[in-house]
Amino acid sequence: MMTGCRTSTEAAAAASLLRIDLDAVAANYQLLSRRLATAACGAAVKADAYGIGACRVARRLARAGCRVFFVATLDEAVALRAEVADTGVDIAVLCGALPGTESVLAEHRLIPVINDPGQIARWRRAGERAGVPLDAMLHVDTGMNRLGLSPRETNRLAEDPELLGGVNWRCLVSHLACADDPDDPENTVQLDRVRAVRARLPAMPVSLANSAGILLGPDWHFDLARPGIALYGGGPQSGRKNPMHRVVTLLGRILQVRDIEPGMRVGYGGDYQACSPGRVATVAAGYADGYLRSSAGCARVHLGRIALPVVGRVSMDLITVDVTEAPEAAVFPGALVELLGGRNTIDDAAAAAGTISYEILTSLGRRYHREYLEDAAAG
Repeated sequence: MMTGCRTSTEAAAAASLLRIDLDAVAANYQLLSRRLATAACGAAVKADAYGIGACRVARRLARAGCRVFFVATLDEAVALRAEVADTGVDIAVLCGALPGTESVLAEHRLIPVINDPGQIARWRRAGERAGVPLDAMLHVDTGMNRLGLSPRETNRLAEDPELLGGVNWRCLVSHLACADDPDDPENTVQLDRVRAVRARLPAMPVSLANSAGILLGPDWHFDLARPGIALYGGGPQSGRKNPMHRVVTLLGRILQVRDIEPGMRVGYGGDYQACSPGRVATVAAGYADGYLRSSAGCARVHLGRIALPVVGRVSMDLITVDVTEAPEAAVFPGALVELLGGRNTIDDAAAAAGTISYEILTSLGRRYHREYLEDAAAG
């Protein structure tokens, strides 16, 4: 069934339709869980679950058995906790325990992913004030050079484990930099570094694998994986067949159709010039909706099985499509063309725009009428 929709009249009046299959998200989660065998499977739902809708995704994944969710910021975590109040569900905050946030983290039963020695000390003091050691995860950098304890800081903790005292360490976390390329030797380098760190620090579970890391194989799985893009239908590894179920379908509504003659130009700057007689349809989607401007001249939309080129520039609210090859009876104001879907996946759209599927999803605009598809029994 469809959940969280406006009335059918409102849907019909909407410029474009975004359909999100929550059961496909759950199926992707189960597929990844089976790959992990004995390791637990968490879920990255940061950035509003990559634009899909964090609260809806988390509730669906919780029913599928997910017990650990990762978000980027404290605001994301607090909002998610209000929707997923189950005490058996953990929410980890990747930015860690920033100064002044300790009481909020504790109040909402959130788990900071600690990134530096200062955070360790502040979180220990927060536990002392609470009268009990508080849960946290320890993030060590093994090659990304972003967040996480540096090798020097990690070495200091290994030499003086008492610095880790007063905190209930739930997990040792690191992040793979190159897992989307399974042949990159950095994957093995980071694996060896994680093993070395684990051997020197007090015993705790380990989390290394993201979506692509799960597909690298059992050596990278450890105790807890935290997939993201694969849950939402994106291909985890470049150049490899995508095993995931499609989650997103985006349909754009045709607003107007017009005939054009040779020499006529279309859109801002007249970048596209017709070489022969044809027809152009104007479709309600633009860069304000996350239809990336860099897609111009490369992207395709679909009408049934027919691929139709996007011509001219992508503007704020509109794109123009060459519909000359489509049956005239199928192209009219109010008709829908597929912008994202089975014939134009988020990976296809990313390739056309010169970007990655993550940006395609996280750019999805709020003007689309959103329809969440979910099995009635599960929902």
